[in-house]
Amino acid sequence: MDTIKPSGIHYAWTLLAVTFACLFVASALRSVPGIIMLSLEHEFNWNRETISGAVSVNLLLFGLAGPFLGRLMDLYGTKAITLIMITLVTLGAGGSIFMKEPWQLYLCWGVIIGAGSGGTSIVMGSAVVNRWFQERRGLALGILGAAFSSGQLIFTPLIMNINVNYGWRAATLFLALLLGLLVLPLVMIFMADDPALKGLQPYGATEVAVSVIPPDPNPMRSAMACSQFWLLAFSFGICGFTTSGLLQTHLIAHGVEHGFPEMTMGVSLGLMGATDIMGTILSGWLCDRFGKRWPLAIYYTLRGISLMLLPYVESTGQLMAFSVVYGLNWLSTVPATSALTADLFGKQNVGVVFGWICFAHQVGAALASYGAGYLHHLAGNYTLAFMTSGLFALVATGLVLTIRD
Repeated sequence: MDTIKPSGIHYAWTLLAVTFACLFVASALRSVPGIIMLSLEHEFNWNRETISGAVSVNLLLFGLAGPFLGRLMDLYGTKAITLIMITLVTLGAGGSIFMKEPWQLYLCWGVIIGAGSGGTSIVMGSAVVNRWFQERRGLALGILGAAFSSGQLIFTPLIMNINVNYGWRAATLFLALLLGLLVLPLVMIFMADDPALKGLQPYGATEVAVSVIPPDPNPMRSAMACSQFWLLAFSFGICGFTTSGLLQTHLIAHGVEHGFPEMTMGVSLGLMGATDIMGTILSGWLCDRFGKRWPLAIYYTLRGISLMLLPYVESTGQLMAFSVVYGLNWLSTVPATSALTADLFGKQNVGVVFGWICFAHQVGAALASYGAGYLHHLAGNYTLAFMTSGLFALVATGLVLTIRD
């Protein structure tokens, strides 16, 4: 067993930095379908519903893969599973530049990238943090939550610029190269599965960890018998319904229909990402200091109100104001939900249990992605989709207030 003396900066922070880089770049790939949607429509004459359907498959498989990959991480470690999944999404993104038919869109973006992204998600980040941190868990989860959400959004203006000037293939290839040439080597060199294997205790632990606590044989049996699991799952499902599935897929198209240039919408998403970094890290700090339930309730309330106001945004100033308010609580729900999962069901089981809770998130995202496209097809606009999502966010406020902290 390798031994690292606990002097200087704890190795947990190195792990956090590597995991941040992984989530930041890998999650940026998830913003691409919304950016290139109009380009695909123009080049291939595919309709909005067809493209939204592929994104829905992506979101659903992303969520479904999470608990199975989380279980594999619990059993076999984070490093090996993450390396395999990064390789998979890199190949899927690279292969997509050659697609010409809708089934190829569904294969590359829906199946390969959708399933592979489950290993480069907040499920992976939660497994790392809950094993390596005893103190500052909320802060660490907030930092990784910011990486996961802001990576999708901060890259958006850059990817949009590449898409507008060089085409959607160049934009997709850019991210594929970042994953293969930057992220993959970082994970290969620096990732470690457990502090005990390095002769360390988790950051802030008062007793030396001499062995790795094995995961429970059937963690989901006890989790699913607990009402707290279902409250977490349903509320996080609404989180997905009101964030990635809706805005990440349809916000740019909605803005263009309201007369905003594509680059303005790209800047709007980028601003959301910038404010989300502050909001998600602040959320982690608040969870460490004040618990998890009330911050969650506040996030969902603000999100619901802002979504119901979005159809009436008409000026650039109003759009940027919406971006700031919405960005502050984009994925601020992640630190609280992940920390609650570890507290209630055990750190050694957090990969699989939080994975299933994240699956609920992606079911909600998939429903919103396809549903908003369908409602747009019926009504010719996104007003009903945004109003419905806003009301669901207010329902989530009530759900989280009944969760035991």
